[in-house]
Amino acid sequence: MLHRTCIVLISLLTSFSPLSSATFNLTLPGQHPNPEAVVLDLQRRVNASLSRRQMISYSTSDHSTSCQNSNPIDDCWRCDSNWQLNRQRLADCGIGFGQYALGGKGGRFYVVTDSSDHDPVNPSPGTLRYAVIQTEPLWIVFATNMLIHLSQELIFNSYKTLDGRGANVHIVGGGCITLQYISNVIIHNIHIHHCYQSGNTNVRSSPTHFGYRTKSDGDGISIFGSRDIWIDHCTLSHCKDGLIDAVMGSTGITISNNFFSHHNEVMLLGHSDDYLPDTGMQVTIAFNHFGQKLIQRMPRCRRGYIHVVNNDYTRWEMYAIGGSGNPTINSQGNRYTAPSDRNAKEVTKRVDTATAKWMDWNWRSEGDVMVNGAYFVASGEGVEVKYEKAYSVEPKSAVLIDQLTMNAGVLGSRGNNLGKWTSGGNNGDGTGFGSDSGNIDDDNDEDDDTSNALRRTSSKSIFSSFLISFSSLLFLFLNKRPILL
Repeated sequence: MLHRTCIVLISLLTSFSPLSSATFNLTLPGQHPNPEAVVLDLQRRVNASLSRRQMISYSTSDHSTSCQNSNPIDDCWRCDSNWQLNRQRLADCGIGFGQYALGGKGGRFYVVTDSSDHDPVNPSPGTLRYAVIQTEPLWIVFATNMLIHLSQELIFNSYKTLDGRGANVHIVGGGCITLQYISNVIIHNIHIHHCYQSGNTNVRSSPTHFGYRTKSDGDGISIFGSRDIWIDHCTLSHCKDGLIDAVMGSTGITISNNFFSHHNEVMLLGHSDDYLPDTGMQVTIAFNHFGQKLIQRMPRCRRGYIHVVNNDYTRWEMYAIGGSGNPTINSQGNRYTAPSDRNAKEVTKRVDTATAKWMDWNWRSEGDVMVNGAYFVASGEGVEVKYEKAYSVEPKSAVLIDQLTMNAGVLGSRGNNLGKWTSGGNNGDGTGFGSDSGNIDDDNDEDDDTSNALRRTSSKSIFSSFLISFSSLLFLFLNKRPILL
């Protein structure tokens, strides 16, 4: 069906002061003008990937010599047996709303050779902190397996790729990762866990600036007023607050191929019901495995357009997807396995909102598979036309969810020959690189605890941007909440 309608999320009216009636028409930098087109493009890529895999299975019985990946992201780079010779190809493999994240594409390679993090103001060359604060694009890789215990939150600058392929890299400690008012970051193949609150001290955010940071929330990854962000093939668990939080006008985000476990409030999208710029937030959540000992917020949405597609939900204790503030939630081709608790079978939860108010919210379930009594409460009959384009291309059945999510989390040793980086470069400042073959450990098994992985690891549009930043600062000031600078 060719209906000429689309979801309009790009016109945001927000008042910057209760004393003024003036409003501004804001479009978030990085916000896609037609989110339905992004949804259709993702489904087209999934269909092509599954069709290719089916053709390979018909044409050869020797699967060991064929590209047998799980989804279009992995097809893009893992089908090349020499992919480690062209690592930056990964930047061309994104899907969904975060597909335009460049990361450090085109920049130099930086090899992390030092796992220490002793000084958050004056980091040493060779450390991860020294790399992420630089102003130039960098493609950051690791010389060997590392446990990086952060002393304070790790504040990124724009145009960075964190590429953990070929090494078993764990980031733990204070913070952990903060993406604040930046763009174009790719975080790939990293374990992030046991993150706790830190702050009340100075932390460097660029080669020319450091500043006082108030107490952090203890998120695994905190996305604050940022755009064009892609988090792929990471394993996250055991953090103080959220595993991934995206707030304060963040948009253009894809969260894909990750493995989540052992956590209460997994993912928060949107600062508050009253923060209008988050209406322009657009997030794709695809091919993830939501595993054992998870309780809620997978995600919990405030405003925005959230596309939840081809994920495997195997655990929750309260609910899987929640929201308030009238977010648009498009759930397609997921598998929802409810817990045994008969009072927790519902996938969805409208948080602190009366039924009469949320009945018009646009929440849709299409092609989802409900297991063990799970059920999705849809809403928004008056605005069904917004989803007619999505209906025109049927998502692949969630019966194939095992295939699409089989490699979720950090890529392990399941027959994968990953290029391993060495420290044999031109100098010792983390700018040299080399490669040989090597494997990394796999700790995504449902029965593994993250502490076991620890023991295996070595100890070693400018104006719009200004308005969004200004509104974020003023919103926090008016609500008497501290801002992290």
